[in-house]
This record gives sequence, structure tokens and C-alpha cells, in this order.
Amino acid sequence: MFSNLNITASALTAQRLRMDVISSNMANVDTTRGEYVDGQWIPYTRKSVVLQSKENSFSSFLNKAMDSNTLNAGGVQVSKIVEDETPFEMVYNPEHPDANEDGYVQMPNVDPLREMVDLMSATRSYEANVTVFNASKGMLMKALEIGK
Repeated sequence: MFSNLNITASALTAQRLRMDVISSNMANVDTTRGEYVDGQWIPYTRKSVVLQSKENSFSSFLNKAMDSNTLNAGGVQVSKIVEDETPFEMVYNPEHPDANEDGYVQMPNVDPLREMVDLMSATRSYEANVTVFNASKGMLMKALEIGK
């Protein structure tokens, strides 16, 4: 009876984490000292969230279909947060403290336009799941009113 709410709640949690990671990327769009590796600073590396189904094996779907008493434990979960392998952009700025001997600075591989598109997508997904949650809640409330 509450499986729809559990599935929607898992999607809300995943989309919220996705928005948090995008916010971190946007906050570090100009961070040239993101991580200290082998005695040298490297810029912030863009991160992205990888989502997957909670139930992703055929046997779990088959067992669930054969047993009608099993609760539907579907939904979405974050499988990992990965770093983008896109190379850093070299920007000419000889006055920058992190400039190399030629005057170029390695800048993070974060594209603000791409981040905004991803943020809009995550926001729309979040809003859609809130709508589904409210619709499910409304149906459950109407079902309770039948017993009156």
C-alpha cells in the first residue's frame, strides 16, 4: 500500500543529492586549488551522480512477480559519484598565482551552462516526484474516507 510512497521518496532523495553535487560544481567553477596531488595543486574536478534501480536483477523481478505478498521495494538509488575526465581548460592569465611559466592557468572542467541544464533537469524531476507523492497521498486519503 505504501510502496508508491517509498519509491517516490527514494527518487526525491536521489534528486536532492544530484542537486547538491551540481551546487558543489557551481561553487567551485573557479577553484584552481581543488586537490593537492604529488606536491602540486590541481583544479577542482567536476563530479556527477550515477543513479540506478534498487531492484536491477531479473531474479528479483521474477520472485516479486511470483509472490504477490512481497512488498514492492523498487525505486532509485545513487550507485556512485564519479569525477568527470574532461581535461582542464588552460586560460592565459600571467598575474594569477597558479599560472605556469608561460602564463597559463589550469581551470576546473566545470561548464556553468551544462551545470544549469543538469540543475533544471534535477529540479523538474524533483517537482514531478513531489506531484506523484501528493497524488498517491491523496488517493490513500480518499481510500480512508471510504470506510467512514
